[in-house]
Formats: sequence, structure tokens, C-alpha cells
Amino acid sequence: MKTKNAAAIDSDLSNLRIDKLLWFLRFAGNRAMAKKLANTGHVRLNGRRVGRAHMMVRQGDILTIPQGREVHVIRITVLPQHRGSAPDAHSCFERLSVGE
Repeated sequence: MKTKNAAAIDSDLSNLRIDKLLWFLRFAGNRAMAKKLANTGHVRLNGRRVGRAHMMVRQGDILTIPQGREVHVIRITVLPQHRGSAPDAHSCFERLSVGE
């Protein structure tokens, strides 16, 4: 059973856990992989290293996500509410190039 505070955090549409966001945006194949990616410390949120999967992301935040030999730098334009199709996921962020 959730407490009132936990229920309020879950229903807040202005932020989203980073592991759920990585899964929703298709940077991870499943939620467990997204949690592992967030916990490794390689992902950065607004320039700061992410060490926990429960860190909250908001609209306008910048994420740096390594995948293989690529590093994705994205700005969140809209927080997704569910895992949708790839085009839906790509419409929720914009890719940034170095120096932006």
C-alpha cells in the first residue's frame, strides 16, 4: 500500500523517474535494462552524473546517454506518459549537437 506522498509523486505529471523515461523513449529494451543503465553512473542529467534510477526528470532537462560507441545528447520537450511507438518516442525529445 502506498502512502499519500508516494501516490502524489506517482501521479505528478510534471516529472518522471529516469529509468521509466529511458524505457519510454526506447533507449532501453525493458524497465530492468533502463534501471541498470541509470544505476551505472554513465547517464548524465543536466551535466550531473545519475547514480540512482529514481532521479526525477522534467521537461526541458538535458540527458547524455551513452549507447555503444554513440553518445546521445537530448533535451526533453514533452514527458511521455507511456511507452509508445518509436515515432511517438522521438517526438518527445530533440537531439542536440555538441556546443548547443
